[in-house]
Amino acid sequence: MGFEELPHKADCALRVWADDLPTLFAEAGLGLNLISGARIGDGLRTTRDIRIHAADAEELIVGFLTELTFFQERDHLGFDSFDLQVSEHDLSGLLKGAVLASVSRPIKAVRFHGLKMRRTSRGHEVDIVFDV
Repeated sequence: MGFEELPHKADCALRVWADDLPTLFAEAGLGLNLISGARIGDGLRTTRDIRIHAADAEELIVGFLTELTFFQERDHLGFDSFDLQVSEHDLSGLLKGAVLASVSRPIKAVRFHGLKMRRTSRGHEVDIVFDV
């Protein structure tokens, strides 16, 4: 499991891989922190429930990452621990994090362009583009 930033002409891109969908989504959430330059503070830890229904797994991961960017922007919260249950159409679980110390590159949107989940020798894999 893991993630890496990919070169992109105008925006930021991330490749994420994992053995299963819950871990793929959790790694994508950690990768979003990297892309946005989010530093989670040392203060009081907080939790948030999350539930998303979508037409397919691609729409589901965009919805999940969009929720994380929404929490960053609206509530100034960042999450670094994820207890997720993910199927092809549904995601539910618990996000754990804290107030953000800083965000150096805010995410404007998670893009569908070029997004496709696939199976590889590393398990589940997805490339995601972020509008910054």
